[in-house]
Amino acid sequence: VQLQASGGGLVQAGGSLRLSCAASGRTFTSYTIGWFRQAPGKEREFVATVSFNSFGGENIYYADSVKGRFTLSRDSAKRTVDLQMNSLQSEDTALYYCAGSVLTGVTSPNSFGSWGQGTQVTVSS
Repeated sequence: VQLQASGGGLVQAGGSLRLSCAASGRTFTSYTIGWFRQAPGKEREFVATVSFNSFGGENIYYADSVKGRFTLSRDSAKRTVDLQMNSLQSEDTALYYCAGSVLTGVTSPNSFGSWGQGTQVTVSS
């Protein structure tokens, strides 16, 4: 699967942004798609992931730091996975990446083999 992230920008603290990850490839629906971020001088960290479960539903996981503020949604028809980010804080400033994994229920960046280019999110205080 090939992935392309977009939607980053500069926003004031307390504001909102919506990131979008566009996927190409016929196996999109079988992939776990995740959002990760990397701030300067820090390691890449998990933000949120979505994968289909065996019952035909979706499992969505969020990092504790973004729970209640970020919402991930997948549109299989459009082949997009969006990340709605509300109540943004300066600590959310980072380069955000979307990534794909053939594994289910994973959140570690090491489990993701397909990466798009990053999109910068900068939150000013």
